[in-house]
Amino acid sequence: MSATTNMSTRLKTTIQDVAKLAGVSKMTVSRVLNNDEKVSDKTRTKVKKAASELNYRPNISARRLASSKSYFIGLLYENSSDGDYASQFILSALKSCRKKGYHLVVDDCKGTQENKLKITRDLIEETRVDGVILLPPLCNNISILKELASLNVPYIRVSPDIELTLSPFVCMDDYQAAYDMTNLLINSGHKDIGFIVGDQEKGPCRLRYQGFLDAMRSKKLPVPPEFIEYGQFCYKSGLSAAKALLDRVNKPSAIFASNDDMAAAVISVANSLGLNVPKDLSVAGYDDTPIATTIWPHITTVKQPIIAMAESSVDLLTSGDMNKIDSTSLSSLRHVLDFEIKQRDSVESN
Repeated sequence: MSATTNMSTRLKTTIQDVAKLAGVSKMTVSRVLNNDEKVSDKTRTKVKKAASELNYRPNISARRLASSKSYFIGLLYENSSDGDYASQFILSALKSCRKKGYHLVVDDCKGTQENKLKITRDLIEETRVDGVILLPPLCNNISILKELASLNVPYIRVSPDIELTLSPFVCMDDYQAAYDMTNLLINSGHKDIGFIVGDQEKGPCRLRYQGFLDAMRSKKLPVPPEFIEYGQFCYKSGLSAAKALLDRVNKPSAIFASNDDMAAAVISVANSLGLNVPKDLSVAGYDDTPIATTIWPHITTVKQPIIAMAESSVDLLTSGDMNKIDSTSLSSLRHVLDFEIKQRDSVESN
């Protein structure tokens, strides 16, 4: 059999083929694909193994007709300069949805508040999504949350910092991560540390800034106002912030930027001024996006569990647990994921 014929055969795999290989009925296969809790773990594992071996992809249209579900998950983000984070999250959510037999529908929720609400309503009306994932800063947009609630659409918030009892969410501890990174710089011998704040509309930005400030204060180290600059989580804004910090007579010996794009910009400005990183200036970032190991020196950064947060968001929306939320069970649907400090060459150790 040729490779072409092989591919054709795999693409034509049916639910009957999966049932036959797994030794169960078509109804049981359907229940497994629909995450029916009545199916035993042993049977579920057997069916999923058979579906994987046959490269079986459920027919979304048929499943929609056979149930009240649409098998679409919506993801709303606001046009952001923090492109690496959003792109990595969306790609991970897309892959996770595919594994579960769902489609991901992504929309850029931008413009005025009225326009954001219209985009949200259009997404619901046009696709009948089974749930919505909200990236920052939309996760803190109370009007959108109320709109989704009024439409009876389950939603997961990613890294919110307000109204935390309102809904399930996934996040990491941005405050503690920034606190720990600041301590790493202090323990490396730095007392004069500059900080570049990110987009202040986003909750994680505020938590990172507070973590930095509290770590400095815990060691009784001053944070002069001129050592704080503001960016927008993009490379260009990082250039402006870095120039302002490094053009001063009294320069910081280390700069902690709120994301990797801005940290990369700091390294670029330092190089243009003849400063050696890390001998003359240590630089730390946040997120561990690809740019952290694309430039030289590689950036010491906080590894944010972006992939895990995306997978967890999709898991929550497709597990069926969202329909059982009450005041006592809500806390079990709050997922705080671990972070990791990645020590690399942009910070000189003692």
